Amino acid sequence: MPFQKIDSEKLSQTVVRQIERLILQGVLRPGERLPSERDLAERLAVSRPSLREAVAELEEAGLLATRAGSGIYVAEVLGSAFSPALIKLFSVHDDAVSDYVDFRRDMEGLAAERAARFASDTDLQVIDTIFARMEAAHAKRDPSDEAALDAEFHMAIIEAGHNVIMLHMMRSMFDLLKAGVFYNRQAIFRQRQTRDTLLDQHRAIRDAILARDPVAARTAVEAHLTFVQDCLSDLRRADRNEDVARLRLQQEQTRG
Repeated sequence: MPFQKIDSEKLSQTVVRQIERLILQGVLRPGERLPSERDLAERLAVSRPSLREAVAELEEAGLLATRAGSGIYVAEVLGSAFSPALIKLFSVHDDAVSDYVDFRRDMEGLAAERAARFASDTDLQVIDTIFARMEAAHAKRDPSDEAALDAEFHMAIIEAGHNVIMLHMMRSMFDLLKAGVFYNRQAIFRQRQTRDTLLDQHRAIRDAILARDPVAARTAVEAHLTFVQDCLSDLRRADRNEDVARLRLQQEQTRG
């Protein structure tokens, strides 16, 4: 007969599966500190030896890391979808910027479409809350806050699409963006007219998702990222023009 005796699962394995699921779903993020051993054991209603066994297994799997005197953390390596050599290539080639925005347009258009279809009411509340913070930052005219919230807003939409593969891939992409690998987001937010347009575009995205209109959500995201790509092109052109102007000035000074 093909049947085998069913053994009850050890508590440590139940803990392992729960933490794995939280990491997979993006609830626990790379570099995030877990509660203390005592607190975590109480929350999970397991003994500390069972918890230690689970943590040891997750460490061996490369999902958790223990830092002496500091605590248990979600492994940082989980956010590194690209090798250091490839990241360096991205940072020094303009073509990578254009390709990055093209990729975002395709993927985030799909993510917005999925969010309009599959987001829970809580997901929509998160998106709406972040947009409200964007409006507040806009009123304060703080480019650094606006740039940070811009990334949060787009990640909230990706999370609301409830596709774990897309979530982890795009989180890695945004980690590189926040590190300035592709371009300086703050530069885009420094011009008043551009800032106003960007806020209006994010509002259109928010409204379409909250209205659960997949087509309008995707269209709004695509229009927004096309605008971003045009802004980046203008910034690169302005930088090139400034370089030429400086050379002309230097030459003119030598003539004088």
